[in-house]
Amino acid sequence: MVRRIDVTGAGGVRLAVWEFGDPPKGDPAENTPGVLLLHGLMGRASHWASTARWLSERHRAVALDQRGHGQSEKPPPASSTREAYVEDAEAALEHLGLAPALLIGHAMGALTAWQLAAKRPDLVRGVIICDMRASALGAASQREWGDWFKAWPVPFATLADVRKWFGEDDPWVERPNPSRGEFYAEVMHESPDGWRPVFDPEQMLESRETWVYDAHWEELAQVRCPALVVRGLDGELGRAEAQEMVRVLPRGEYAEVADAGHLVHYDQPEAWRTAIEPFVDAVLISG
Repeated sequence: MVRRIDVTGAGGVRLAVWEFGDPPKGDPAENTPGVLLLHGLMGRASHWASTARWLSERHRAVALDQRGHGQSEKPPPASSTREAYVEDAEAALEHLGLAPALLIGHAMGALTAWQLAAKRPDLVRGVIICDMRASALGAASQREWGDWFKAWPVPFATLADVRKWFGEDDPWVERPNPSRGEFYAEVMHESPDGWRPVFDPEQMLESRETWVYDAHWEELAQVRCPALVVRGLDGELGRAEAQEMVRVLPRGEYAEVADAGHLVHYDQPEAWRTAIEPFVDAVLISG
């Protein structure tokens, strides 16, 4: 079962929330707290389908298409502020009655998760931070992303071309990575001239610009609930920074996934589950 729920976010933006499994039987009030899954920049809720399905065996787990992504509304780039992303997640929790919830975020979605936990501790029971750095990435990183978007050979003639370019031919790929190709194939849609991303690359850069120049250690230190920092051994979050994030978090824990890059939950879904399930159980069942 896949079910869509429409939610109104900050500024009246229409957001799509997805359930990928039947919620547990019984009184909905007894099934809270729930789980809200937040994808990263350029991602979409369906990237969490595997995780959401096993979580749905015992909890109500939903994934949000964040503004400008997936099937949520594409507002003007100027409205893609950090505050708006956080308020959207806040609105989803309150609309669906999930709070106090476990937030699971990947990359930018992880930043949204810990910023919301710092802002509204009453809504958040725990946070899982997947491969997101707390340090500032800086202007050079933003320029690299701008150049990368320009290098995309859009439109792609077929989805097979999408998979091949992002999984093999992209200069950012160090070795063939089929799961990365599949990840990007999921964020393409067919247009009259071929396959193009469902998002506006310029809006993605605008969204990224709202957080890459700043460090986020102070907000991290304000997260009072249990928090798990997860990194792929070949991901973008280095071990030293990840362990410093755990130290800064008042109730931080650490896990890593072997043979995984930045797309930890997508690269290695079973190892990802093994890494996070004890924490999930501690927060949602034991806690």
